[in-house]
Amino acid sequence: MAHNASPDNATDARTVPARPQDRPTEVTAAGIARLAGVGRAAVSNWRRRHADFPKPVGGTETSPAFALRDIEQWLRDQGKLAEVPLRERVWQQLVGHPAGAAAALRQAGAVLLLAHDRPAAWQQLRAAADDAELTGVLPAVLDAVLAARLGPGHPVRGLTREALAPSAALVRATGDLAAADGAAAAYDFLLGRHLDANPRQYTLTPPGPAALMAELAAVAGPSDTVLDPACGAGALLAAARERTAEEGDAGERDAGEGDAGESDAPVTLYGQEADADLAALTALRLALGVPDAQVRVRAADTLRADAFPDLAADAVLVHPPFNERNWGHDELAYDPRWEYGFPARTESELAWVQHALARLREGGTAVLLMPPAAASRRSGRRIRADLLRRGALRAVIALPAGAAPPNGVPLHLWVLRKPGTTPPAPQLLVVDAAGPATGAPAGRDKPDWQTVRTTAVEAWRTFDRDGGIEEQPGVRRSLAAIDLLDDDVDLAPARHLPPPAAAGGPAELARIRERLTATLARTTALTPRPDGGAAGPARWPLTTVGELARSGALVLRAGGAGTAPAGGAAPAVLTDHDVIGGDAPSGTLPEAPASGPAEEPVLLQAGDVVVPVLGGGAVARVTDDSTAGAALGRNLTLLRPDPAALDPWFLAGFLRGTANNRQASSYASTATRLDVRRLQLPRLPLADQRRYGQRFRDLAAFEGALRLTARLGEQLVQGLHDGLTDGSVSPD
Repeated sequence: MAHNASPDNATDARTVPARPQDRPTEVTAAGIARLAGVGRAAVSNWRRRHADFPKPVGGTETSPAFALRDIEQWLRDQGKLAEVPLRERVWQQLVGHPAGAAAALRQAGAVLLLAHDRPAAWQQLRAAADDAELTGVLPAVLDAVLAARLGPGHPVRGLTREALAPSAALVRATGDLAAADGAAAAYDFLLGRHLDANPRQYTLTPPGPAALMAELAAVAGPSDTVLDPACGAGALLAAARERTAEEGDAGERDAGEGDAGESDAPVTLYGQEADADLAALTALRLALGVPDAQVRVRAADTLRADAFPDLAADAVLVHPPFNERNWGHDELAYDPRWEYGFPARTESELAWVQHALARLREGGTAVLLMPPAAASRRSGRRIRADLLRRGALRAVIALPAGAAPPNGVPLHLWVLRKPGTTPPAPQLLVVDAAGPATGAPAGRDKPDWQTVRTTAVEAWRTFDRDGGIEEQPGVRRSLAAIDLLDDDVDLAPARHLPPPAAAGGPAELARIRERLTATLARTTALTPRPDGGAAGPARWPLTTVGELARSGALVLRAGGAGTAPAGGAAPAVLTDHDVIGGDAPSGTLPEAPASGPAEEPVLLQAGDVVVPVLGGGAVARVTDDSTAGAALGRNLTLLRPDPAALDPWFLAGFLRGTANNRQASSYASTATRLDVRRLQLPRLPLADQRRYGQRFRDLAAFEGALRLTARLGEQLVQGLHDGLTDGSVSPD
């Protein structure tokens, strides 16, 4: 009744906390932008300009949260959203869940596993139950399917009636997503989005190193049991199963039809992770992603509470935590795993090495991703020495910087083999897959994994088969353990590899000298002479780039957008460094998100003019046929002139004027930014433009010759220094 709604009663009603199932799913400004396919700035503009934009229901003043249903309705009313994609609906329900994204993802993953393993039971359950009945019956059903798939003691816990009460909408939408995309693909999308949204919380093993480690472990033969005692998001275990499947397919093709009836035992993947949430998410990922493998993942601190103390695995793959001081040094002094010596407090990585060896069968292979300091720290030299003496450490492979976090450090791979009753003669393979002698290009963005993989795998396969390997200076070498047992026991590959012949040897130095001589002659011929002109500056009528763009004489495009299509060829990216240095395109496009299609980049055409906008100085580059087709990188602006109105070389030449750049630049405390629209150029007939354009083209050719001269000169000088110091070049 109306008279009961007193102010006091209203106050009491407001203080009663809402039940979790009554709270609306929330979405941030970034989520709204993703739903509508716009930038976050557009969402801010909508909030300011539209009085009917939904009010925040949570979050903070600087990062407000809105009710998802209100946002969806507003976007539809404004014609900005026809229908929320199912993937986005599930994701927004997941991140807005009152228990948190990790708990909601655990619930969604369990439902996806149910839909995958027992589709009939899921359809029957969903069709027969209302929301309350669904979330009431679901815990027992999920427990049964999880126990059957992941074994007793699995880490996917907390799926109680109370925990699932606010999740009815999420559960139903997740089932719809499984029907639309497939359970495994749906979970890959949700887990990938969650990991991408929390980059500081998780240290992931990139696909390149994971596949390389799995391939190195598989050289000895197929692995029926694989362990990752620090499994994180499960990348190494997934790579190991994929590698085993590839080898199985290859074996069947080699064997022919006659052996098609034979079936191999299922692979068992063992994982352990200290983070309970991540362990649960990883167990679900593996259960859905590799349905033909047995999955046993446990949540516990591996060094302090080993979940698989009796395991004798065929292979162990580990990306351990680096520089961990609190790894259990005080509690584990007498642990039987320290067969090669008790690690110092600062040598947590060597504790992981010995744990890996302890969980291998005789002859099994372990591959660990290690920091380079572990190969040379004096506090670990006794353990390294014993690993060498007993033939346990078989190879140390240096990777290029950027292979895995921390990306600024060139990490190492250690390949170990558990010694049997007759250990091999102690030999160590050292490989530098990051050095210039491998032929890998030194790009700024990503390592050339094909070259790295070929270098590492071929060297390890040959060494493992023959017990030694032919030396290749700067790349690979096998060493007797006795030669390494000095006071330092330094195992860094760069310390033990002879340098490659200086600049390719004397013959290559002679070729560089010939090219330099020819380039110097060409530079002399191209040297421009400053013809006499008017006594003072010309007084031309001027226009701006912005005015030309408005009139249609040129098109302006900003760089930086675009993603690489999944599994398809992607163009190289012209970066601001390439433009300033006069280099070929060297960048790579980022991978497209799992949530949608690839975004089309801005592609260059011959005759385009490219200008750096951030701290580039007076630089403008005309695109030629060799650069056409590349994608436009960040901090670059493209000007595409109409050839009937503007000569591209005339345009680029006048844009490089010092005074022109000064008047069009803005200055911050640490950088200079160029406003390309404010750049000026004179209004001249097309014939006069071409006269100036030809002169600017000649200057560009001269500038290119000077750059080439400088590079060849540096190569020749450094090559002669290296040749004189290594004896390949005589001082006479």
